[in-house]
Amino acid sequence: QVQLVESGGGLVQAGGSLRLSCTASGLTFSRYNMGWFRQAPGKEREFVARISPSGGSTNYAGSVKGRFTISRDNAKNTVYLQINSLKPEDTAIYYCAASFYGTTGWPYWGQGTQVTVSS
Repeated sequence: QVQLVESGGGLVQAGGSLRLSCTASGLTFSRYNMGWFRQAPGKEREFVARISPSGGSTNYAGSVKGRFTISRDNAKNTVYLQINSLKPEDTAIYYCAASFYGTTGWPYWGQGTQVTVSS
């Protein structure tokens, strides 16, 4: 079965950086778009970033563009989210998700990793 396992979250001061990782198993990783989403307390889950199966195409939410970078290593079945210049409003649970290339929706999700930014 498909499993996505996130890691790398934690407590960090505003202005700091984190790198989140998500390792996938049970799927042919190189055939999947990978995405990062986040859910802040009391808010709905929102899109953060997406990367194509080859890594050649990326998309970002406007609120994170220029501060977050999504990347992947298909040899390691892992997708990363480098988060720089963290702000308190980035506090959320961060989830990775997988979507087979050419399809819509995100059927596979990880359990999430908490990122907390102190001011």
